[in-house]
Amino acid sequence: MSIDQTVPFRRRGAIARYLARFEEGRLVRAIFFGMLIGTATVLGLDLKRLVDENGLFVEPQERSDTAVTVPVLPPAVETTASEGSGNDPRRFITTDEAVLREPARFALEAGGLLRLTGTIDTGAAQRFAAEVAARGEYIRAVSLDSPGGSLEDAMAMARLIRKNGFATEVADGAICASSCPLVLAGGAERHVGARAAIGLHQFYAVTRGATAPEQAMADAQMTTARISRLLIELGVDPALWLHALDTPPRALYYLSAGQMLKYRLVTGGDRLALRGS
Repeated sequence: MSIDQTVPFRRRGAIARYLARFEEGRLVRAIFFGMLIGTATVLGLDLKRLVDENGLFVEPQERSDTAVTVPVLPPAVETTASEGSGNDPRRFITTDEAVLREPARFALEAGGLLRLTGTIDTGAAQRFAAEVAARGEYIRAVSLDSPGGSLEDAMAMARLIRKNGFATEVADGAICASSCPLVLAGGAERHVGARAAIGLHQFYAVTRGATAPEQAMADAQMTTARISRLLIELGVDPALWLHALDTPPRALYYLSAGQMLKYRLVTGGDRLALRGS
């Protein structure tokens, strides 16, 4: 056999020996996070284009008079049959849209159920922490009915819910969208009603001033990484957030019951009602 014929085999052998150094699980995780970072990079490029065209981008929790107008109940994003989902559960929502637009408020009901209703505004996490500090011993579960809002506040609430071992739920007729599913993920047990709506879309923000395109791209990727780490910390498959990354802010990717089970956003139990996959 000539030298020219043996070189490719030697190279393949070297690659095989290199890959053998990794455990299978670590290799799969590395490939997955590579794909996730790639998706975040594409999102960053989209944000760069928006910045170039409109000069818009700040941290997600900031608000201004020039805020992007997003419907309280965005329509379902159009999907292909291969992508799955495509369901639109908005017809089940019974909460008044004006109530959902109001800043989040908390009400402790009988049986230890703390009900959160309204937009997760900047400061909602502090109010929630104060509620837990004052009456946490009576709280068993947190019931969510929110179109989302501040990512920072949602992430802080999720961690506090998990720290205290509270369950989370989205009851029939309620919505949990945008950043709200991160709060749902915080529950030690997580339940969703058959006539509830769980939706995801890209995080977004506006500013009174301009942010450099390079910084916008970096911010988008860092935020995606933080969300992924949080979901892993809470035992939820971070692949869930891929549906958020490729869904425009003015639409929602409404999750099916099968997808919620697949990504471990909900836990089993007799209170779990499935809409169907």
